[in-house]
Amino acid sequence: MKIIAHAEAANDPLGRTLKLANDADLARLALEGAFEGIDRIELDFPKFTDGRAYSQAVLLRRRYRYGGDIRATGDVLIDTLVHMYRSGFTSAVLAAGVQSAAAERQFARYRAYYQGDVLQPQPLFARAAA
Repeated sequence: MKIIAHAEAANDPLGRTLKLANDADLARLALEGAFEGIDRIELDFPKFTDGRAYSQAVLLRRRYRYGGDIRATGDVLIDTLVHMYRSGFTSAVLAAGVQSAAAERQFARYRAYYQGDVLQPQPLFARAAA
């Protein structure tokens, strides 16, 4: 996952970007072809207790087969980054004051997960049995 410090977010090249509200109708947007030719979709976390962007990321990856960059913006804290990654996010802009080095260390803490996710749909026991 690409981690971007809050101060550096303005310097990151955008490409064709679509910013989605947390209440966006993904089914309607997909039918309209809104995701075609889009390099990045930005999903907002207005506060850390609002998890609707997780569901949007999972839907974009699984149901709508979006293969581009899904970026987390807003109140992005280091303790949520691993879950964001497992939900389909590929980049995140950290909240102001959050250090990038501390965020990167989150990914070194866990080597495997019992549950399936967007990256590896099978749970650990099913992978071991195969």
